[in-house]
Amino acid sequence: MQTLAQLKCGVLEGCTSLKLSEGLTSFPIEIFSLSDTLEYLDLSSNNLSELPKDFGRLKKLKVFFCSDNSFDTYPQVLADCPQLDIVGFKANRIQTIPDNAIGANLRWLILTNNQVSAIPAAIGQCYRLEKLMLAGNQLTALPDELQNCKALALLRLSANEIDIIPEWLFSLPKLSWLAFAGNPCTQNAIAEIEAPVIAYNSLQIKDRLGEGASGTIYRASRAGILHDVAVKVFKGDVTSDGYPEDEMSSSLQAGEHDALVKILGTTDNIVESKTGLVMELIPKHYVNLGNPPSLKSCTRDVFDPNVQFSAQQIINILTSISSVANHLHERGIMHGDLYAHNMLIDDEGNTLFGDFGAATRYERTELSNAYALEKIEVSAFGYLVDDLLSLYPSNKNDAFSLALQSLKERCLSTKTDSRPNFEEIESKLAEIKLSV
Repeated sequence: MQTLAQLKCGVLEGCTSLKLSEGLTSFPIEIFSLSDTLEYLDLSSNNLSELPKDFGRLKKLKVFFCSDNSFDTYPQVLADCPQLDIVGFKANRIQTIPDNAIGANLRWLILTNNQVSAIPAAIGQCYRLEKLMLAGNQLTALPDELQNCKALALLRLSANEIDIIPEWLFSLPKLSWLAFAGNPCTQNAIAEIEAPVIAYNSLQIKDRLGEGASGTIYRASRAGILHDVAVKVFKGDVTSDGYPEDEMSSSLQAGEHDALVKILGTTDNIVESKTGLVMELIPKHYVNLGNPPSLKSCTRDVFDPNVQFSAQQIINILTSISSVANHLHERGIMHGDLYAHNMLIDDEGNTLFGDFGAATRYERTELSNAYALEKIEVSAFGYLVDDLLSLYPSNKNDAFSLALQSLKERCLSTKTDSRPNFEEIESKLAEIKLSV
């Protein structure tokens, strides 16, 4: 992170990336000295509430993050930046988006945790739009014009006030990751789930194992129990994917499957007013299959350049994920985040699937919607197949890779009705496995 002092004295002249977080209350005009080179600007975690009228002078700006500030209106001047590709205004107080403020060039728009009640119809002109993050707002509906955004792949609508999900959403050709829990339209799918309650004071919290958007995972021991457990303590806030209580509900509803981490019960942290899940501890020899996408694409995870997988490993991974996805949809759960970075594998390709932060529970009995939601997740599976094929070192034209290429193409078909369901995918993978 750079400093305002460095900017003012000219040390940062010619830089392409700038990040300032110093409690700023006004936009530093010295930033315009970088207008010929600046492509990435991050002014998150300040006290800004407006941008200068001539913000468009930053003609080369491609990425602008301004989260955790005090904006109540989405800045109209952002539309004056012709190359602006990614905009993030998470956790402000934005209520209004002017009609022409959203630039047609945008590829990512992040407005999580604001107070937005309506998205302007002009968003339908964003033909490049791939990622739209709207969780934690006050939306009651989506503009019909959004259906013109044929490139849209990831959409977060959780924790809003939406009564009806429009049917045209289900036929968007690239949509692969969708979350809409915590809306009135999902209330009928919510039921109380009984789970053992494990007293928080019976757990001895040890080291921290990891932290995500919705909570922190710790190693813990239980009185009288030989093996340690994992405890996920939820932060209690709206995350980029939705409400933590919806994540807990989906985690419990998922039940048991060989590719899911076993839930042992729930717990309450009375001292901090936080709830949590108690889970079996994942064996140390499991590692993340991939890393989250970069800013280049929301459809591609990032992998270690030295990683390669055998046909046996790949088929084991895909068989596990197709099986658990089928298991979840049979229970009316769309995971919403089917990515390699949410999967753990061992050396043989045995796989564990987790992180229900973006999961949505839906009425499985409403067959047309259930069918459409499953086909959206099938598209995400298609991208996983493509990722794994890129890590397969053997002849790209051998029978194994050709069979998976064919399956991938079916999963990614822009005609959503023609995609296979997960039961069909399982059957096809069983055939392919016989040839490995």
